[in-house]
Amino acid sequence: MSRLTNKRPIVLMSNPKSPVAEAYRSLRTNIDFSSIDEEIRVIMVTSAGPEEGKSTTLANLAVSYAQSDKKVVIIDGDMRRPTCHHTFDLSNRVGLSSIITGQNDCQDAIKETEVQNLYVIPSGPIPPNPSELLGSKRMTDVLTKLKTMFDIIIIDTPPVLAVTDAQIISSKCDGVVLVINSGKVKREMAMKAKANLDHVRARILGVVLNNVKRKKEEMYYYYYGSKE
Repeated sequence: MSRLTNKRPIVLMSNPKSPVAEAYRSLRTNIDFSSIDEEIRVIMVTSAGPEEGKSTTLANLAVSYAQSDKKVVIIDGDMRRPTCHHTFDLSNRVGLSSIITGQNDCQDAIKETEVQNLYVIPSGPIPPNPSELLGSKRMTDVLTKLKTMFDIIIIDTPPVLAVTDAQIISSKCDGVVLVINSGKVKREMAMKAKANLDHVRARILGVVLNNVKRKKEEMYYYYYGSKE
């Protein structure tokens, strides 16, 4: 088993032929075909609340893109409770907060992973003002620069209902994937999360419905679509 699977389950590495791995590949394909007129390159992944499988979904989606010969970078935009550096066993000493505040440039923060074509920009040191940093022009400039270096940019954010960070970041992205834990989050909470994103005119690409048990051997089922 790859070392990084000890941190967070990356099923595309540990069990690439499983139904769950195929679900992630389907998710990637659906995102690619979700827009006819424009390319989806900057994707935000968020959830309604904590512990819904958001970061696990993001990591597997990123690996799926990397395995399809895309050059991918994950940005850990959760500067409150960052996890991406744990997932990929990386240092968090230099990261997104370091770039935005001008202490380091992008090249200093981009970390290679064990997965070919996949890179990570950790959150960096936790700042006192994450929302202000994420909403800054400097953050927009960072994304513009990264578009010249990578095919796909995937951004992890805090849950929508916890803080405003996800709403702020969504305005800078081509689309949003909302992760919902069916066994934990009530319908009204999921609808409120969607409403918060709609309020800032975020483009919701679809929903990943987590923890829907279908068969004994399948622990997760992923629904993807755009329904009003």
